[in-house]
Amino acid sequence: MTEQTGFPLPSQIADVPGAENWRSMYQYFTRFQPDDDKRFWFYNSMHFPEPMPAFDTITGEVPYQAIGANTARLFVLPTTLGIEHRIVNGRIYITANPVLDPAEIERRAVEFGPRAGYYFENWDALYEGWKNRLRALIAEIESIDVPQLPEWEPADVVFGAVGIAQNHYLQENFHRVLALYSKMWHHHTEMLMLGYGAYVVFFQFCQQAFPEISDQTIGRMVAGIDVIMYRPDDELKGLANLAVELGVDDLFTQGCVAAEVLAALEGRGEAGARWLDAFGKARDPWFHVSSGDGFYHHHLSWNDDLTVPFTALPGYVAAVKAGGIAPRPTEQLTADRERIANGYRDLLGSDDEKAAFDQMLGLCRLVFPFVEDHKFYCEHWFTTRFFQKVKAFGALLAAQGVIAATDDVFHLHHTEIDQALADVSLAWAAGTPPLGAGHFQPIIAERKAMIEVLKGWSPPPALGPVPEALNDPAVRMLWGITQERVASWLNPDPDEVVGVAASSGVVEGIARVLHDVSEMSQLREGEILVVPVTAPSWAPVFAKIKAAVSDIGGSMSHAAIVAREYGLPAVVGTGDATKRIRTGDKIRVDGDRGRVRVLS
Repeated sequence: MTEQTGFPLPSQIADVPGAENWRSMYQYFTRFQPDDDKRFWFYNSMHFPEPMPAFDTITGEVPYQAIGANTARLFVLPTTLGIEHRIVNGRIYITANPVLDPAEIERRAVEFGPRAGYYFENWDALYEGWKNRLRALIAEIESIDVPQLPEWEPADVVFGAVGIAQNHYLQENFHRVLALYSKMWHHHTEMLMLGYGAYVVFFQFCQQAFPEISDQTIGRMVAGIDVIMYRPDDELKGLANLAVELGVDDLFTQGCVAAEVLAALEGRGEAGARWLDAFGKARDPWFHVSSGDGFYHHHLSWNDDLTVPFTALPGYVAAVKAGGIAPRPTEQLTADRERIANGYRDLLGSDDEKAAFDQMLGLCRLVFPFVEDHKFYCEHWFTTRFFQKVKAFGALLAAQGVIAATDDVFHLHHTEIDQALADVSLAWAAGTPPLGAGHFQPIIAERKAMIEVLKGWSPPPALGPVPEALNDPAVRMLWGITQERVASWLNPDPDEVVGVAASSGVVEGIARVLHDVSEMSQLREGEILVVPVTAPSWAPVFAKIKAAVSDIGGSMSHAAIVAREYGLPAVVGTGDATKRIRTGDKIRVDGDRGRVRVLS
């Protein structure tokens, strides 16, 4: 077999038959340019594993604005600028812009030191302030009204001399929704990039001081963390315990339907009422967790679709009745991290090196919980409310006849929604029907059809020339993009699936390949989970599985972090595990070497 030496250039990617007009869905600045053929791009399937509906591209557009602003302009990280993104056939590719000139790195470091130092020195207080700001943004977006445009304004608008009719607020309030989403992402990256930065510095120190050390061993030195991203799963465990305590556990059986269970509980007297009360308290805010990772409108929250929690509850109820739900092995992980850290510290030759090691490791442990905690506030709680509010504007446009169905709003770019709202505002003011139906409905129909076609396209893992060095630590840790990984994409090992050694241990077991969290009920106790990528809503499965394998991710991805916290072997960033492994295969997962072998 001829060895492959490079990836296709962006300009060589052909349109998918049946979706040749895909460019019409996206803004001009998301298209590949001629000079982009000279650069290396990789498919960001961690965050964008599906083709992007037109509105959902805001989840690439706004985050990359905020990431670059915080990284390059606010904190002035010395070795990296921002991330650029492009869309081809509905898929988002990205590239990181490094700073390579030593003089420029030094110039930036002078600015970075005091700015980052202020945050690191005041981390706990600043983090409390950060949480307050996020809660305020969430309360603000929840409070935004979508005007309903009555035939006449209420009389108190006149007698109160308000002087502004409801149609004015159509666009103002929609703009507020978008502005709040942008503010959220600026806050999202405000402390996150510093959290990654602290880990990157420690990571690089360890690599230089201990050349043989693995990425996951470094990660184990900050394991044993307690983060609120586990809270939704912990709420489910609490509800399972309560169901057994109150004697209503018989309702929670495999395949149970949420609406039927909730209706049955209403007929169970005080016990049912107590469970329902606890359930209601858990839902806000802990069920505002997306079934994905907060980047697609159709990845609904648990509150929008109770299927995921009611798929997990029967397993937890069964575990309680069998003697109790096994806790995460946090104490063991804490003991292990101290043993590992002390062992490596003892290898250092001088007191200065040991002091530097202690300082960097201490800073990592201080800031690291934020790396997971921010997800709940940002990608889940806030973003759930954001998509719900946009959907409410869709309901208005559907009621006005501009679009055929509420969710069709997500097949319009946010600038097009703005146009549609202007149309509705003018029509209401003039006393005539809006004109948008004839314009937008054919566009939406074509886009929905193209999205379905584009789902069948297999995007290359990367585009453009392979660089001589891939040395961006954040890209390595979050996405698992390394020289070795790129080489394995070009020329896969025929005998083993190769990935990132994310969590130690070697186990054998039966594979269960799942592509979506809604398939969670198919998973059986003791199987090995094989998925494209995990999100926090996958947390209930980690109590059932022996190991985890994912297509996407690096040593600091969500799947890697959670696997270490549960003490499970994991290999992430394989690129193609879900294509090469089938449900029912017996496989061996080597979380120490980053290898997965199909045994039979």
